[in-house]
Amino acid sequence: MNEITVYTTTTCPFCVMTKNFLSENNIPFKEINVEHSPEMMKYVVSQTGQMGVPQTEVNGSWVIGFDPERIKEELK
Repeated sequence: MNEITVYTTTTCPFCVMTKNFLSENNIPFKEINVEHSPEMMKYVVSQTGQMGVPQTEVNGSWVIGFDPERIKEELK
């Protein structure tokens, strides 16, 4: 089973696109809004060195930004 976590903010259009892509493809995921959990933002930055969202953790690998092709690759 795949483990997918999407790190988002409230106002991010690419976060919505990432979540829509996952939902439309029936790919279950967990969402963490980093605006509501600053400690999770620190975790994401410590893992990737990137401040932007969305960042999607797919089975321990990171996909930065809205990148459906890369998400599909990581799910193989």
